[in-house]
Amino acid sequence: MSKAYFTPEVFQFLAQLKRNNKRDWFLKNKARYESLAKQPSLRFITDFQFRLRAVSPWIKVDPRPNGGSLMRIYRDIRFSPNKTPYKTNIGMHFPHAGSKEHVHGASYFLHIAPGDSFLAAGNWHPDARSLAKIRDAIAWKSAEWKKATRGLELGGDKLTRPPRGYRPDHPMIQDLKRKDFIASIEFTDKQVSSEKFMNDVVAGCKKLKPLVGFLSEAAGLRF
Repeated sequence: MSKAYFTPEVFQFLAQLKRNNKRDWFLKNKARYESLAKQPSLRFITDFQFRLRAVSPWIKVDPRPNGGSLMRIYRDIRFSPNKTPYKTNIGMHFPHAGSKEHVHGASYFLHIAPGDSFLAAGNWHPDARSLAKIRDAIAWKSAEWKKATRGLELGGDKLTRPPRGYRPDHPMIQDLKRKDFIASIEFTDKQVSSEKFMNDVVAGCKKLKPLVGFLSEAAGLRF
């Protein structure tokens, strides 16, 4: 039986947090964070781990409250000019279980925020060695890459010039210039708070599966 995990109030809380991003305000409203954001997210992740197995058994879904798929609400401000202490979105990360690049390897990412919720998939800022493997895979298996990305709009950073080792007139040069290999599916606030949200996310994972599969295999991982 379908059930709603998030209520519309979660967007009110996140919008208020954005306007009052201070420790004193958050401590006064921490119980709201727990009830509206953290606990619903953990319930979602717990159920999601069973649903995602049908997409791929290699994607890691961890329902632990700390150190699992749910990302911390606390920002790392050590090297950032932005010193606001809290993230104003809910983030859930589902990496490939065999990837050493936990954040930058092939994975799914669910982002929930007022008017800005989406499911993303792919490789974001892969390291130099992984980036070279992906580019080689695109060059050698261009037909498979085109099939994996059919119907998707890829985003992220790109080089202005061809990467080393590839000529400017290479037929895949526009994709070879990419530094990120990501695509996303957007959700409305109404969808997020709907009983169908889990089904929508799983359907999104299936749509993005060929992309994640190609990138995983480029890194030498099973998918």
